[in-house]
Amino acid sequence: MKNLNNLVEDDLRMIWHPAAQMKEYNEDFPPVPVVSGHGCYLQTADGREIIDIVSSWWCNLLGHCNADITEALCAQAHTLEHVIFANMTHPWAVELARELLKILPRGLTHFNFGDNGSSSVEMALKMAFQYQYQTGNRRKIKFACLSEGYHGETIGALSVGSMDLYARMFRPMMMNNLHIEAPDCFRCPYGCDRCTCSVPCIEKARKAFAEHGEELCALIVEPLLQGAAGMRMYPASYLKALRQLCDEYGVLLIADEIATGFGRTGTMFACQQAGITPDLMTLSKAITGGYMPMSVVCATENVYRAFYADYKEGKAFVHSHTYAGNPLACSCALAVLKVLRRDHILEKASENATWLNDRFVDEFGNFAEVGEIRHLGLINAVELVADKNTKKPFESGLRIGYKLYKEALHNGLLLRNIGDIFYFNPPLNIEREDLDKALGIAVKSLKKILWSQRV
Repeated sequence: MKNLNNLVEDDLRMIWHPAAQMKEYNEDFPPVPVVSGHGCYLQTADGREIIDIVSSWWCNLLGHCNADITEALCAQAHTLEHVIFANMTHPWAVELARELLKILPRGLTHFNFGDNGSSSVEMALKMAFQYQYQTGNRRKIKFACLSEGYHGETIGALSVGSMDLYARMFRPMMMNNLHIEAPDCFRCPYGCDRCTCSVPCIEKARKAFAEHGEELCALIVEPLLQGAAGMRMYPASYLKALRQLCDEYGVLLIADEIATGFGRTGTMFACQQAGITPDLMTLSKAITGGYMPMSVVCATENVYRAFYADYKEGKAFVHSHTYAGNPLACSCALAVLKVLRRDHILEKASENATWLNDRFVDEFGNFAEVGEIRHLGLINAVELVADKNTKKPFESGLRIGYKLYKEALHNGLLLRNIGDIFYFNPPLNIEREDLDKALGIAVKSLKKILWSQRV
C-alpha cells in the first residue's frame, strides 16, 4: 500500500467520519490508520496491534479475515457479483432463505432484502403501515417505540428512536410517534431487582396502548437489549408482555434484531428467550460477519398475504434497494451460518459468557465508581457513576467514558464508550487468552482515568 506516511493527513483533509466532531479529530485525536486485521486483532500502519473488543460496531461476528467467509466471498466474486433482484433470483439468496427458515422464530417465512440496518427498519415500518391500510385498519397510522430506543439514522428510523443525541435536531422532519417509557433495571423506579422482578414497568405500556391502541400501527423494539442507550438490558418477560399487548390491540410487533441477532445475546435471536415470534424482524450487522453490507426484513405469512393480490388492486410492496439480495453478501451470510453450525459457536460462546462475566465482576466489582456490571451472552457492560450508593452519574462535561476510550485505545484496546458506559461485545469465537488480555488493558486504563479524576 502506497503513501502510508500521509494516510492520516490525507484522511483529515478529505474524509468526514461518522459519529464524530471532526474538530476533535483534527486538533486532538486523529483517526487510527488500520491496514489489516486477523481474528480479534487490528494492525495499524505503524505496526501496533489493537484488540477489537467491540467487533467494529458489533458486526464482526467471527473475527477479522475469517478463512471460511473470505473463501466464500472470493469464490462468489468469480461467479456472480450482482444481479438486479427485481424479477431475477439466484441460488445464494434462495439458499440463504432456506437456512434462515431453520433458525428464525417459528412463523417468520418471507424475506425482503436490503443493504443496511436503517433501510431494513424503514422497510419494516412501511410494510407495517401498508399492512394495516390493506387489511381495513386505516386509523392505525402511528408507531410506538420505547424510550432510549435506537433503530438507525434515516428519518423514519430516527422517528421511532428516542435518543435526543441523534434526533433532537431533526424533529421538525420526523413523524409524531408514541414513546413508551422503557424498563431501566439499573435505576428501577419500582425498586425491583432485575433478576427477580415481575416487570411492573409494563403498566406504562398498558396505559399507552389503552389510550392509543386504536391508532397504533406497530410497536418496534430492540429485544432484551437497548444497545445505543448504554447496553440497557431488560427481562424476557417484559418482551413477552409486549407481544401480548400487540395481539390484544391488533398492533404489529417489529423486533429490531440488527444488533441482537446471530448469537449476540446468547441465543440465535433475542426473541427466542421470550418464546415469541414478532410479525416483522429486521436483521443486519452480524449476518455477513462484517464482510458485506446486507439487511433482511423477515415477515410472517399473515403479513405477506396482505400484499398478495392481483396487480390492479395496487397492493404490492413498491420498495427497492439497488443491492438487495446481493450474491456476494448472500455467500458471506451462508458462510457465517455454516461456521456457527459446524463449530458449535453458540455453545462455546455460552461457556465463555459465564466465565467472562465472572471475570468482569472480579476485575471491576470493587471499583467505587462502578455502579453496575450487566451481561447478556458475551456482552458485558460497566456503568460508571459518581456515587455508587445513589447511582448519581458523573457530570457529562467530564467525559469520563470518552477519556477511558482514548486511554484504552492508546494501550491497544478498541473499547468504545456510550457516555460513561463501556462494554465488551467481542467476536463469538474469541479465545479466553485474548479476553484476558483485553480485560487487563481495560483495568489498567480505567485505573488511570479514575485516579486522575479523583486527584
